[in-house]
Amino acid sequence: MSADLLLVGSIPYDTPEEVFARFGKPLGAHLAAMPDGEVGPRTHWISRIHYQVFALHPDLEIRQRPGLENGAARVNPRNAGDAWLFKVRDGVKKIRFGDPGWRLGYARDAISSYFVFKTLREKGELRKGMRFQVSIASPNSAAPPRLFPTIADCEIVREAYLDAVAAEVAMICAKIPHEDLAIQWDCSTEVQDVYGAAPPFTKDGAIERNVAQMRALSPHIPEGVALGYHLCFGTLGGWPRFSPDDLSETVNLANALIEASGRRVDWMHIPALDRLDDAFYAPLAILKSKGARIYLGMVHHMDTFEQRLAIARKFLPDFGLAAYCGLGRTPPSGLGNILDEHRKAVAIAG
Repeated sequence: MSADLLLVGSIPYDTPEEVFARFGKPLGAHLAAMPDGEVGPRTHWISRIHYQVFALHPDLEIRQRPGLENGAARVNPRNAGDAWLFKVRDGVKKIRFGDPGWRLGYARDAISSYFVFKTLREKGELRKGMRFQVSIASPNSAAPPRLFPTIADCEIVREAYLDAVAAEVAMICAKIPHEDLAIQWDCSTEVQDVYGAAPPFTKDGAIERNVAQMRALSPHIPEGVALGYHLCFGTLGGWPRFSPDDLSETVNLANALIEASGRRVDWMHIPALDRLDDAFYAPLAILKSKGARIYLGMVHHMDTFEQRLAIARKFLPDFGLAAYCGLGRTPPSGLGNILDEHRKAVAIAG
């Protein structure tokens, strides 16, 4: 995949049609795959899993829910301190989410949006050959340790989600033609964890703790389906939620994920901060892509974009571009400017 741009996933319009028309059509020449914008409840990423899936499981107790807003119930947290918190009921050692293939909602939404995508592509509104991208929260990010009182509770829920998401991916691959499909794993907690910033986990063993899930999931995605990863510094409560000193552990994680996937990895998205020093970008020189297209999340703060681009190219001469994350927590009124920034970035990058 040699495309110039990657859209990470969420684009907060109301419908997939709007996303495809306002981003997919104007940027189509630069995109290998197009997401549906993760519209509706998916806009807030893992929050939907928390209130639509975790909160309804009889073996999970709700310890905290987002605070009211003007007296009305709120389902999406304002920040990490306002998040959903859960506890596995005493004595429960294993849980399962029923209705395999459908319970998490990824397959249902993907199949619905793919019909719109295919129809618009057939009409020439989207570029011929473009794939439909489905972005899915990884088990370790869907169930971060901050949600639970103990590591044991966290691991019980992660195991259940892993089984459920494997069934969702199998359903998606059964219902959407492989040559039309791209699946992206979204990994945010993983990045914090490898820097030792996801307590109560420690940095020791973090790489293996976070690649094991992909060793269990990615090899089962058929070879005809494109596979990508989005690594993230997080946006809950504002971006960046986490700011590392450099990209060293992010690159180490990327290398390990590519190695653990057990099949071809088509792309790897690595976020970047608004940094103008060589030290932050230098670890890109040890990136082992093994043929994966690398996208750097540099499309932001455009006043320094050209400088950051030149610095990053010292260590990684060839890469595509993306925003630092999905745009789900961006006010819709700002999307026009973000579209223009993507166009400008491609023009500057040449």
